[in-house]
Amino acid sequence: MATTKKRHHKGLPAGETGQEALYLKSLSERQVPVSVKLRDGEVVSGWIEYFDDMMVRLTREGKPNLFIYKAHIRTITENAGASTRRSGNREEAAAN
Repeated sequence: MATTKKRHHKGLPAGETGQEALYLKSLSERQVPVSVKLRDGEVVSGWIEYFDDMMVRLTREGKPNLFIYKAHIRTITENAGASTRRSGNREEAAAN
């Protein structure tokens, strides 16, 4: 009986394309205002300042910044209609 060897791929896990990191990087660099809906239904808003494989740092105006584990995030949505302006090194939601 012939034995066959299975090939072990060290690429991305099945179902992952690597697009998540590119999207989060884009949101972070552009400091896009976002709403993060957590698995328990709570929604928090701010902009993504930092992220890694396990968590994102959500920066908020006038409120404490949050480190949120990705496993606790249901969705991240760009805030529609929120215009931004550059102020020094940061973009802030423009008050209209």
